[in-house]
Amino acid sequence: MGDKTVMCIGGNKMKKLFLATLLLALVIVVPIPTMAGVNIGIGISLPSPIVFEAPPDVIVLPDTNDVYVVPDTDVDLFFWNGWWWRPWEGRWYRSHYYNRGWGYYNRVPSFYFDVDPGWRGYYRDRNWYGHRWNYERIPDQRLRQNWRGWHNDRHWERQGTWGIQGYKPRPQQQRQELRHQREEQYRQRPEVQKQRQPQVQPAEKGRTITPQGGPTGRGERRQVKPEEKVKPVGPEGKPEPRGKKKMVKPGEKMKPAGPEGGPAPRGDRPQVKPEKKPVVPEGGPAPKDRKKPEGPQKDQKDQKKQRTEEPER
Repeated sequence: MGDKTVMCIGGNKMKKLFLATLLLALVIVVPIPTMAGVNIGIGISLPSPIVFEAPPDVIVLPDTNDVYVVPDTDVDLFFWNGWWWRPWEGRWYRSHYYNRGWGYYNRVPSFYFDVDPGWRGYYRDRNWYGHRWNYERIPDQRLRQNWRGWHNDRHWERQGTWGIQGYKPRPQQQRQELRHQREEQYRQRPEVQKQRQPQVQPAEKGRTITPQGGPTGRGERRQVKPEEKVKPVGPEGKPEPRGKKKMVKPGEKMKPAGPEGGPAPRGDRPQVKPEKKPVVPEGGPAPKDRKKPEGPQKDQKDQKKQRTEEPER
């Protein structure tokens, strides 16, 4: 019995160790851009992976700042600044890998408006605006090893022809004008317009907006702050005159108002005199029904009175 318990405990430990090792292997194998793309792209669909039989070759596009493109696929797949870039359904995605790990990018990359929209036709004909284009195919391994050095040394910029015979690069001002034109053309694409949604900013609480023509009219409403009191408004949208309301001082009685806002006439309401209260002496309240003494007390007083009157006789 004891041996079976030991074997059971040992089996549980081995299972936990195996699961921990499997989880660690998954974390190492799954690329970081893929995980980042899932976190950023919540609610946004990701593009399907691109299948290549071998790592694709690229070419560098003329009149750009180190923009490379894969020419042998129908999908627009660019390499720029250490990232692979891909437009899909009106959005942009990027990855450190050409075939997986795409993450959503919330704007159009700046290099894209330098790319000539007709580059595929020029590549097919080996002709760039009437000049022979002897482009150079760059393998994937060479690109990964040299792209940073080429960028820092301005390799393609110093060469200046991109393999085009007798070609002079466009002036900077002309390149900027082409960028603006391509940006407008890009915005007119149906897939781009579909993704663009108007953003309505909520109004601030407590903020009063007054039109340029003056105060608000009858049909408009003004927001009032909690500490602000609303003034009474007359029939024509103006505040009521102050004379209609009279301030009453402490101790002063309020006179009833008449139909026209003045005091009511005396005959309308009978004046009621206040009742007089009896004066209470200092010794205490007087008894209500105080009667004269009767009986033996009255006889004693009469006797005293007779005694005082006898000597006078």
